[in-house]
Amino acid sequence: MPTATENIINVQELEPRLRHQTIFNVFNTLGEGEYLIIHNNHDPMPVHYQLMNLRGNIFSWEYLQKGPEWWDVKVTRQVPPVPTETDGDLILNIPALEPQQKHALIFHIFDQLEAGETFIIHNDHDPKPVYYQLKGERGDVFTWEYLSEGPQWWDIRVTKKAEEIQETIGEIVAKDISKTTVFKKYGIDFCCNGNRSVKEACEAKGLDYKQVVEELNRVSGNVTGHSQLNYDEWNLDFLADYVVNTHHQYVRKYLPEIVQYMNKVEQVHGAHHPELALMKVQVDKIEAELTAHMKEEETLLFPLIKEIVKVKNEGSAYSKAPGETFQVLVEETEKEHDSVGRALEEIRRLNHDYEIPQDACTSYKLLYKMLEELENDLFTHIHLENNILFVKARAIEKELLN
Repeated sequence: MPTATENIINVQELEPRLRHQTIFNVFNTLGEGEYLIIHNNHDPMPVHYQLMNLRGNIFSWEYLQKGPEWWDVKVTRQVPPVPTETDGDLILNIPALEPQQKHALIFHIFDQLEAGETFIIHNDHDPKPVYYQLKGERGDVFTWEYLSEGPQWWDIRVTKKAEEIQETIGEIVAKDISKTTVFKKYGIDFCCNGNRSVKEACEAKGLDYKQVVEELNRVSGNVTGHSQLNYDEWNLDFLADYVVNTHHQYVRKYLPEIVQYMNKVEQVHGAHHPELALMKVQVDKIEAELTAHMKEEETLLFPLIKEIVKVKNEGSAYSKAPGETFQVLVEETEKEHDSVGRALEEIRRLNHDYEIPQDACTSYKLLYKMLEELENDLFTHIHLENNILFVKARAIEKELLN
């Protein structure tokens, strides 16, 4: 029997509903190398499995006594491993980490890499969810090479690519929304096509890449009249509510007015401005798509995101709901965003970047002003969803399913 000075949990003296939680609470107070002893009238192996599931392989389990009347188990909190080097490769042993540390440490190590440097992920199952999370949050800035693929161990060499700007447009704007002023200036789509690199966008539009980069670097986030809200640091459930209360509300308030002005201006000026009829087609398309789109977000997608966040915060079990999966809903929503974005681009092309005709009446001028304001609001609206809300919710769900 252990002495009275040792950290002993006499399980039989506790209420049944408190037993496992008491063990976990005491374990959480242990420092590296410290231990507790479970004293019980049967083998407490279920605690081993639950502790392994919750905290990972960060403890040793040593039987001091194995029945028949009493079981004593010494549970020691192990010193967390540090990345090791073998043949010049930095190796991260994932199973030896606590679950909440695994992805965070991988990202931390990746962010410390210089272009061309590598490290190896060593895991007891295929860490493909890390690939998707890294791709979603850092962009196409790395290579993923399988060195071994099970059945017991998976080893993947991750190499940071050598690029001048490694972040995607969406990631750049997520960190500093004031940089949208540069992207808007050059007509670079930062919401629907935010997954492209700056270089790819510049090449597609025939722009001077170095010039665009220089202007991006000069923008510090202190642009007069620009929102200083750091959306990227917001909790996802709060961000979802913000989108509904701010941007959905904006669309519901002003889009019906835009439709009315569009109809009026097209009737009065359409004979001399045939582009108005084509603009009306796009406005009607936007109204129809956004009406159904916002309802689906508010009744299906956003509640699911909130549930994912709740499960993560509470540490409870997560299982996919039957029917449409979260990933499918997000993909459908992003396609709808792209459709609305293309309609806005077509409207701007038809009116030559909102150039007001000489014969424009007050309603004509007001229509153009309202359309351009709608475009600005929708670009921010779609950016918040595509580049922040969906990217982070995807990563959380994949982590929960890992």
